Amino acid sequence: MRPPCTRRAAAAGLLLSQLLWGCSLIPELPQPQAGLPAQYRPALPGAGTPIDSSSSAAALGWRQMFPDPRLQQLITLALEHNHDLRLALLQVAQLQAQYDMAGSARLPSLEAGLGASRQRSSADAETKTGISDSRSAALGITAFEVDLFGRVGALSEAAFARYLASEHGLRAARISLIGAVAEAYFAERLAEEQLRLTELTLEDWRQSLELARKLKLAQQNSGLDVAQAEGQVATAEADLESRRRALAQARHGLALLTGTPQPPELPPPLALDAHPVITQLPAGLPSALLLQRPDLLQAEQSLRAANADIGAARAAFFPRLLLTLSVGAISPSFGSLFQGDHRTWAFTPQITQPIFTAGRLRAELRLAELRRTAAVVEYERAIQGAFREVQDGLAGSATFGRQIEAQEKTVASAERRRELSTLRYRAGLDSRLELLDAQRQAYGARLALLELRREEIRNAIGLYKALGGGGEQG
Repeated sequence: MRPPCTRRAAAAGLLLSQLLWGCSLIPELPQPQAGLPAQYRPALPGAGTPIDSSSSAAALGWRQMFPDPRLQQLITLALEHNHDLRLALLQVAQLQAQYDMAGSARLPSLEAGLGASRQRSSADAETKTGISDSRSAALGITAFEVDLFGRVGALSEAAFARYLASEHGLRAARISLIGAVAEAYFAERLAEEQLRLTELTLEDWRQSLELARKLKLAQQNSGLDVAQAEGQVATAEADLESRRRALAQARHGLALLTGTPQPPELPPPLALDAHPVITQLPAGLPSALLLQRPDLLQAEQSLRAANADIGAARAAFFPRLLLTLSVGAISPSFGSLFQGDHRTWAFTPQITQPIFTAGRLRAELRLAELRRTAAVVEYERAIQGAFREVQDGLAGSATFGRQIEAQEKTVASAERRRELSTLRYRAGLDSRLELLDAQRQAYGARLALLELRREEIRNAIGLYKALGGGGEQG
């Protein structure tokens, strides 16, 4: 059996802890309806999309996802110099400081003070005029709120949840930046390959124009053939300027993302048809999105913060207990301040209870409840949006490969037609109009193939981000 002094000490410690931490009025957090199925649906009937439930793209580092050395260096530059990412990092630091401030309010702060005063009293008939001096030293606690109903604790919990949300937001910003740099890089690669194709096509069409002019001099065709060839060359020249502009704009956008207008010497790039991106990614399980996507984790922590705000708004209806305690000494001079019986102390508890606030407290509670409801809706919407992004990406993975194979056959067929039409035109068997149509068809088929390859890469990047990829260092 414990001695009486031990029991009294334990009871005093329990009472002190209850006074300091009080109770909590934070409501139970509602469980949002995720609505995620157990498995991803097949992208298309009979598509046969590979769905790996044992792993996920979230565990795939971005260096593995993007094996192009030039792109890897650009992403590294962006992670070091991008201004949006630096702002996100600063926001995390700000919210961490706010959480530290909110947490410090849960414990009393100790202050020390040393002061001096001189006072002159006025003269009257009964009192002589005089000057009095006093010196003081004090150590105390000022206006510490005993958290009886969990208001301070709720504010601290809300601040901590917002800090965690900012951490997840930083990860989400990092993933978005990696994806944006990759998309901008491949937009530049597409523009450059389109420019190269247009230059080769223009050279070919200029040779065709020279042939038409020679045949005209030999009176083997009419001026109509020459006019058609000249129009074709002019169209290609206009297209060439458009491709040059698109390439310049793509480079400007990439420079903005990397934060380095003049990047250092970079490795040579890979061609679009050299598979510079992994296009078939393991999807994992739908429920894993809730643990892998930082934007969903950010929305969840924002919901927790909004729920904690309700607890703080509820506690505002109840009394607040403020404690002020000081221990010190007062003396006419500093020399005798700590000598003799000059000690002094003061203990000032204060209880305040809201009586009439013109409905402000009820409005604040209602606002906190509405914000939590909105946070629930935003969380559910984020989950559904993430699931759709994955489904769209899986549909692209299931179809782009076969579409590109079909387009490659279209290009091969168009090239054979162009070559045969050129031979038949030279032999006088086909008209200039037939050759013109064959050349345009071949040019358009090659441009469409480039666009498809870029779209396949863009779809793979989107699926990688949708599955939470890019969070690892790579």
